[in-house]
Amino acid sequence: MECRVLSIQSHVVRGYVGNKAATFPLQVLGFEVDSINSVQFSNHTGYSHWKGQVLTAEELNVLYEGIKCNNVNYYDYVLTGYSRDTSFLEMVVDIIQELKKANPNLVYVCDPVMGDHGAMYVPENLLPVYMNKVVPVADILTPNQFEAELLTGRKISTENDAIEVMELLHQMGPETVVLTSTYLPSKYGDQYLVALGSQKIVKPDGTNSSQKIRMEIPKVDAVFVGTGDLFAAMLLAWTHHHPKDLKVACEKTVSVMHHVIKRTITYANEMAGPGKRPNPAQLELRMVQSKADIENPALVVKATVL
Repeated sequence: MECRVLSIQSHVVRGYVGNKAATFPLQVLGFEVDSINSVQFSNHTGYSHWKGQVLTAEELNVLYEGIKCNNVNYYDYVLTGYSRDTSFLEMVVDIIQELKKANPNLVYVCDPVMGDHGAMYVPENLLPVYMNKVVPVADILTPNQFEAELLTGRKISTENDAIEVMELLHQMGPETVVLTSTYLPSKYGDQYLVALGSQKIVKPDGTNSSQKIRMEIPKVDAVFVGTGDLFAAMLLAWTHHHPKDLKVACEKTVSVMHHVIKRTITYANEMAGPGKRPNPAQLELRMVQSKADIENPALVVKATVL
């Protein structure tokens, strides 16, 4: 059976963020990807200049109606990322609810992009929409620590706090939650980042069990754009292949990230030259060059089961 993904994300002419970061890796792994571009920009906004257009909620609806008119509105997965407009986000929820009626097994993978390092970079009125409308229909959620804290109103200072926050997020809807990055200290020192995951599993006898995992991920000293979009896409792919094993799905996802980032920083440093910091253009993810790693990642990060 072919697997079809509807991905509603940003598009850039140059570089890899949003749909550009998600589509190729998913296609390489055998998924059919239908893309709706929430914006069309020349490049990501980390450059000195960018130009482009933004899709409105009404225009999104028109595109979806076109798909519906032809009776091809059947999807196995929906993937969403960065959005900065409440009406657009609410329209996305309406579409997902309708798609879930057509296919009750549809899995919605949501990266609730709102901010990082204690600051929101989307309008604050998006938070209640995420809390009350988006997260309840999500099946897989990939917030960073700050976003998880915003959604639950709870601060994370310890691993136990993080586990409690993931539990609260499960109660809001999603059965799989991955905290893609936290500020928790790593046992390997400050060159490592801690990520955590939790998956609720309903056993055949109807009882619940859960798998909780922790990963220590090597840090890279550079600012990459599009890594979160790639992470969510790879988590979609690897949870599809390992639906009851979050540990393996996360190990493969994080390993893909590691290989892509390593290839990118090596290239960027070469292009920048000795002693110079690479610019945004040089730091664009080396996606095409990483095709083999995306298809079959050598595992470089092992998750521990909590």
